Amino acid sequence: LDTAPRSEAQHGGESILTPEAISTPGAHTIQEVSDLLNLGAERLIKTIICVAGGKPVAVLVRGDRELNLPKFARFIGEKEVELADPGVVTTVTNAPVGFAGPVGLLAGVPIYADNELALDKNYVVGANAPDAHLLNVTPGKDFLVSKWGDIRTAVSGDSCPRCDAGKMTDARGIEVGHIFKLGTKYSKDMNALFQDVGGGKLPIIMGCYGLGVSRTMAAAIEAHHDENGIAWPISIAPFEVVIVVANVKDDAMMEAAKELYDSLKAKKVDVLMDDREERLGVKFKDMDLIGVPVQVIVGKGLVEGVIEVGLRGSRERQQINLKAATANLVTLVTELKEKLSGVEDRR
Repeated sequence: LDTAPRSEAQHGGESILTPEAISTPGAHTIQEVSDLLNLGAERLIKTIICVAGGKPVAVLVRGDRELNLPKFARFIGEKEVELADPGVVTTVTNAPVGFAGPVGLLAGVPIYADNELALDKNYVVGANAPDAHLLNVTPGKDFLVSKWGDIRTAVSGDSCPRCDAGKMTDARGIEVGHIFKLGTKYSKDMNALFQDVGGGKLPIIMGCYGLGVSRTMAAAIEAHHDENGIAWPISIAPFEVVIVVANVKDDAMMEAAKELYDSLKAKKVDVLMDDREERLGVKFKDMDLIGVPVQVIVGKGLVEGVIEVGLRGSRERQQINLKAATANLVTLVTELKEKLSGVEDRR
């Protein structure tokens, strides 16, 4: 049992104060208590009642931290730890859920505390009574800790455990592939052997990998999007070019769009034609949403023999001659692919 009081150096220069009960009607959560008392969540202790090995335990972390259940389970040597149900919480604390604290818990319930709580004093904790909390509670003085340890979820900014200068940073990611170490499990079953330098036969050490095609698409969207929707890299875009017909009731527009569509298909360009009876603004929105890299608009410029061409993510469009449109679009698609693959950089 850790009964050693925290030193003034550990707690800072402020004096250790005497606990004081305070009414906190309806304040069950850390945020509600913080708002009511006008204190930062780091000044509160979160008391979490869990069940480990079939018995209740109390686990303490700072109010702005989260308990890491798998880490805690390893820390106390249990295979599984789960949050206690409301009935167990009431039995242990003699209070409704939301008012648990380490002072005055049911006798015999061990208290585990995160190391970070030893660095300060005068915390706010649940009073183990309805609609009440305690001010100025200090670990090691006002309650005994069965064991201290690293049991919270790590967050960005945490200090490195191996050096003084290092700080943890975090970033979002997505898993697109796996490598599995299979060992000799399958090679033994298949009698897949090799001859070692001594002439003996040993099972091959195996491994395998897998790539998730659908996950790769999801990762690409995470990396290539804006507030309007997807912005596909042309190398994996479902369509490379989209042709938008401004007015599908205009026979000339429809005929020009169809001819351009067919000629691009003949050149092996993946092309989509939007010939829906929708307002042009709706088509523009949908065009950005699905993210086809090259956008072609067949509209009013057709009377002068030109169409508009632009790239997804850019509001700049240029007019090109309809007769040269197929050749120009094929060149544009090729250039975009080469730029993406780095061909230009290697030339």
